[in-house]
Amino acid sequence: MLGLIDGWLARLGIPGPRPVDRAIDVGLVLAVAVATSVPFIGAAPGKVTALGLLLNLATVIPLLWRRRAPFAVMVIVGAAATAVSVYHRPGQNLQYAGLLAIYTVASLGRKRWQRLGVLVAILVTFPPASLLLKHNDLDEFMFTLLLPLAAFLLGSLERTRREHAETLRERTEQLERERVAEAARAAAEERARVARDMHDILAHAVSLMVVQAEAGPVVVRRDPERAEQAFEAIADAGRDAMTQLRRLLGVLKADEPQRLPQPTLDELPELVGGTASLEVTGVRRQVPPDTEIAVYRIVQEALTNTVKHARAQHVTVRLDWSADELEVSVIDDGQGPLATVAGGHGLVGIRERAVACGGTAEAGPRPGGGFEVRARLPCPEGVR
Repeated sequence: MLGLIDGWLARLGIPGPRPVDRAIDVGLVLAVAVATSVPFIGAAPGKVTALGLLLNLATVIPLLWRRRAPFAVMVIVGAAATAVSVYHRPGQNLQYAGLLAIYTVASLGRKRWQRLGVLVAILVTFPPASLLLKHNDLDEFMFTLLLPLAAFLLGSLERTRREHAETLRERTEQLERERVAEAARAAAEERARVARDMHDILAHAVSLMVVQAEAGPVVVRRDPERAEQAFEAIADAGRDAMTQLRRLLGVLKADEPQRLPQPTLDELPELVGGTASLEVTGVRRQVPPDTEIAVYRIVQEALTNTVKHARAQHVTVRLDWSADELEVSVIDDGQGPLATVAGGHGLVGIRERAVACGGTAEAGPRPGGGFEVRARLPCPEGVR
């Protein structure tokens, strides 16, 4: 029964309680059931009936779902408690289940009108019920009215405490995000400063080397000693620039893990693996290291896009060697538009890789279906 109602509530989009909350609710229901059973123990013969037993159970069992549907549980428990008081076989001197239901609505009620409705119902129904139905004196009347109001007040205080704690948690998370953002801004500013320093170092070193190199041919025949000094100055400036550049680059890359060897064209078959087929046309030749890295990264990024977004069944990687360039193509039969999902930077990175090598890159849907990434990288014969 419990599982059936939980499944029905889940289909309505009402989340279930955590296991610890479920255990607490079961404990509360057992405690209320024990208190509710007291009138049955000392009841006179004929005062306990099957209907009375069902009505009393109807005030207790719904409390198992008080967290998932607090207002509905309040309505059911309230109706059953009223029936118990009217039928009175046996009745209850104190409606423990009703008090718990009132507390639950005040604490967990999802709508403001639900909480106000319960408060109004207490003020409207309890006084006449106490005076007209039970004929309570003044002390009993005040007890009957103030007890549910106290339960409502306690529930409201718990709601306020929980909302305050949630506000503090959100504020703490916001402060943490601001701290991280501020640290990132500070790091970016420091890296920009390091980049400016790097520019100054390079400009100074290159200027010095250019001046010394221009002076070298003039004095190489007339004053070999001065020419030797000029070349030593060039070498010293270069070594000093390299030393400082390594130090500055170490700052820029301080947060990176150990650097791995850069990939080469020889590693393409392993990269393609079982994901795609590799086709090579033309005669392969040696190309500059930056071009090898660019080819590998372009294919890697294109395959990543294909696997993550294009839902392709077949992918082909082609390397077409011609006299003055290398054309790299990655063709798939997937859903083209998905390969350019919003927020992705893969295709931008491919274009940047190609442009950095003096080439071009383009991507788009194919006329016959699918998607294609194509990059052209210059690599004339005889150039290394």
